[in-house]
Amino acid sequence: MSKLSLIAALALGGLMACSTLVTAQDAPKDAKKGGKKGFTVEQQMERMTDQLTLTDEQKPKVKAVLEETSKKMQPIRADSSLDRDARMEKMKPIMEEQNKKMKEILTADQFTKYQEMQQRRGKKKKSE
Repeated sequence: MSKLSLIAALALGGLMACSTLVTAQDAPKDAKKGGKKGFTVEQQMERMTDQLTLTDEQKPKVKAVLEETSKKMQPIRADSSLDRDARMEKMKPIMEEQNKKMKEILTADQFTKYQEMQQRRGKKKKSE
């Protein structure tokens, strides 16, 4: 009788563990990221380091620019009274400032690749 109870308990435990995994995989993308859109500074740094082959000297400078941009954009993203177009209009000068600073940090080839990355990301956002 005790073997049967042990087998039943193991089977029940296994089912509960599997159901938790299935539920976690079904969660929508926004729920996994806390509903936040866009990339974190760390994610941007990882992507840029890989795609632009940033030097050790460039990494802290680029990270500082990304953090500054993120800090400036946070209140705009949080302002629920703004529609998408108004939000984009307010973000435009911040992004232009970021691009200007990136041009000073990156080589000409890296900056060209950076601009291409920005354009691809812009196209993805428009299609969402």
